Parts: sequence; C-alpha cells; structure tokens
Amino acid sequence: MQKSITIAPSIMCADLCNLEKSVREIEEAGLDTLHIDIIDGAFSPSMPLGINTIEQLRKITDMKFDIHIMANTNEFFIQEMLKVGVDQITFHLETSLHTDRYINLIKKHDTKVGVALNPSTSLSELDYVLPQCDTVLLMLINPGFATDKGEKQVSYAAEKVEDLSKLIQSLGLDTKIEVDGRVSLETIPTLVRAGADILVAGSTSLFDKSNSLKDNKKIIETLITEGLKEEATING
Repeated sequence: MQKSITIAPSIMCADLCNLEKSVREIEEAGLDTLHIDIIDGAFSPSMPLGINTIEQLRKITDMKFDIHIMANTNEFFIQEMLKVGVDQITFHLETSLHTDRYINLIKKHDTKVGVALNPSTSLSELDYVLPQCDTVLLMLINPGFATDKGEKQVSYAAEKVEDLSKLIQSLGLDTKIEVDGRVSLETIPTLVRAGADILVAGSTSLFDKSNSLKDNKKIIETLITEGLKEEATING
C-alpha cells in the first residue's frame, strides 16, 4: 500500500491580515492540517503569530494544529499550546535543557510530540529520544529566515532526510519525517523519494502566487506521486 504524505500549509505564508479567510480557503482545498510556527523573536528574528491569535484560530477551525516552537524557552510555549488544544507540538533540540521532560509533558496530554533539528545539527542528537518521538522535523533552511527570499535549501537536504529515514527503519520505528524550509515545487519529488512524510508547504509551493491554492495543491499531489514512484523503484 502506498504511504500517505501529509501537506501541512504554513499559516505564516497565508494572508496574515485575513487569517480566517485564509483558513477557509485552505479547508476548501481539502487540507486538514495547519503548520503553525511560534517564534519568540530571539531564537529567530521574526514573530509572525502570538499565542492569543492561535487561541482565536482554534475557535474557528477543526483542522489539526501542527505546532512548531522556535524559541529559547520551550516549556512556557509547550504549556500554552497544551492549554489551546493542539494535535502535535514540535520543539527544537538545540534549545532544550530538559528534552525528556518536554516529551513526557506533551505525551501526558495525549498530544503527538516532535523534535526539530536545525540544518547543520547532526542526527546523532536523536540518540535515546528518537523512539519517543512521533515526528522529527528537519529544517532545510535556517529557522525563521523564510523572508530572505534569496536563501536556498541546504545542499545536503535530501541526504539528511534519507539518512534519517534509514535510521528510523533500522530501529523498526514508525516515526514520521517532517521537512520545513523551501519545500518547493522543484524539491518535493526529491524530498518524498528520500523519505519525507509531512511537507510544510509555504510560499514556494502551496502559496505560490502563480496559481490558485487549489491548483497548487493538485500540482503538489502530482509531484508527491512522482516522488513515491521513484522511492518504490529504488526500494523495489
């Protein structure tokens, strides 16, 4: 059976002045997951959404909330998101003093847990914690710098995804691989072939201004199928 790939629209790439309208458009396109970045302005030089805005979003939609915390104070934001009621919380290992505590805190609330790695962070950082994780999010650009349109995906993006996929398989785990950062129409087939399960879709794919959101979704689905066929050929 062909594996299922999740398209997770990045809300920070939508129309932030008309958030409800943007959410409705995403729902109408048939997508069920929202990727929401929480950035503290210190870990990364931007702060697109506040906690109160996410609380308001939760009231208007039943979409799954995939929270990605990019902050120096993980526990505060984890606690706040647990109050809001979200489906998955991912935090960065680079800023975690008490990784096990955070994982257990999230799991206690029957919420999926993910850990995130910056582009140059080694997969060896996942030693001991990988079996506890539902998802590992790999940043393919430096976090929070998406507004720098000149920044390209790191050259080793596909290699890192493939290495993580092999590691997960070798341990007999079903941990999902999420990819974030310039997940573009050009790179999607390669990332899927390498083993990505969740695609954070932003300005270079789902929100590409050349087409409508619905049309971009269809294009992405075609590219996913292409990547899965290539993956099956390699593994077959």
